Amino acid sequence: MGLFDKIFGKKIEEQIEDNQTADIFKFDLSDLDTVAEADSDVQADDLVSVATETPVEAAQQPPITAVSEPFADAAIDMPIEPVVIPIEALPESAPESVPESISESISESIPEVTTPVVETPQEIEDKYEKSLKKTSKSFGARFNAFLSNFRSVDEAFFEELEDTLIMSDVGVDVATQLTDDLRHEVKLQNAKSKDDVKRVIIEKMVDNFGESGLETRLIIREPLTVMLFVGVNGVGKTTTIGKLANRFKNEGKKVLLAAADTFRAGATDQLVEWSRRSGVDIVVGKEKSDPASVVFDAVKRAQAEQFDVLLIDTAGRLQNKDNLMKELEKMGKIIKRELPDAPHETLLALDATTGQNAISQAKEFSKVTPLTGIVLTKLDGSAKGGIILTIQQILKIPVKLVGLGEGLTDLENFDEALFVKGLFQDLL
Repeated sequence: MGLFDKIFGKKIEEQIEDNQTADIFKFDLSDLDTVAEADSDVQADDLVSVATETPVEAAQQPPITAVSEPFADAAIDMPIEPVVIPIEALPESAPESVPESISESISESIPEVTTPVVETPQEIEDKYEKSLKKTSKSFGARFNAFLSNFRSVDEAFFEELEDTLIMSDVGVDVATQLTDDLRHEVKLQNAKSKDDVKRVIIEKMVDNFGESGLETRLIIREPLTVMLFVGVNGVGKTTTIGKLANRFKNEGKKVLLAAADTFRAGATDQLVEWSRRSGVDIVVGKEKSDPASVVFDAVKRAQAEQFDVLLIDTAGRLQNKDNLMKELEKMGKIIKRELPDAPHETLLALDATTGQNAISQAKEFSKVTPLTGIVLTKLDGSAKGGIILTIQQILKIPVKLVGLGEGLTDLENFDEALFVKGLFQDLL
């Protein structure tokens, strides 16, 4: 049974059988013309992210570990004793403070930690549907406009279908693959109404997506899970780490953060603020220091103090791929010396609002380091959620987490069925 049948039920063959004797020229397309015209004007402000409104007292400020000066590769095996100090009293070796205006902006942009609320499956489904509304409307408007001109299934039909899919941000590769598959679909040749055609196309698109067979659940290992986060600046990587840390903390796990993005002004300050509000510990190094030294001390401390999860933030200087590759390789080597099967996850954060540019980033980062999954942020503010189809079908990288809002609990596990329902439900 394909993914389409599991979600939407009735197979298209049953509907086509009912229409076998129908006259292909007798169905009315006027209603579709009206829908296409109405849907084409997709508003950009359909969604309003709702942040939590009831703050509680912030968690006790956790200790912060300062690490040593950059070290030679030959000295990596030498143990470094962590020095625990209060956040308010960072020594000279800690990162220099960013300007007060930036610090205030960082503090204001991070939501306060509130009493954990367990979401029901229906609440999560509603959140998916709401977050995918822009994508669904945009896709639906183009698709309905395409079908309004439908008269018969011929080569011109397939060419126009491919153009429509490309403009809907599903990607050139997915669009080409789908139209090639549909050319050989006997069912499509028997479709005699616009509804038959629409259902066959969507059924094939959903089933192709479901055939990826990728594992979308996060990998959790005992006694310590190490997750490495990569991505260009501004995509929501550090915010994702903060929200995930808060989730793990609420699940009863002991969480440690590592601020290994030592090159971007404010990156460490932002992660320190997340650690303070979530009540988790953090390891930092001084500005412009070797990021591998931060990772070294973080792994040592995570093992010594029996942490359950270590989340590592990294720099995203993709424009300098050679240095980035060497940096990530060095981090990986340090981690594997202590934990041979780690990092257990290497997650790439992508901004859904950038559309096909996010696909380009995924391809480039795949050349730099092996990726185990994607975190797709800002899905609630994008009309380009169709890029998930390309990420999983063409790049063969599973989407594991999606950002469905600005609140602390709006980072959700990726659910194929809920994504498909949110993307196509209004079209069926």
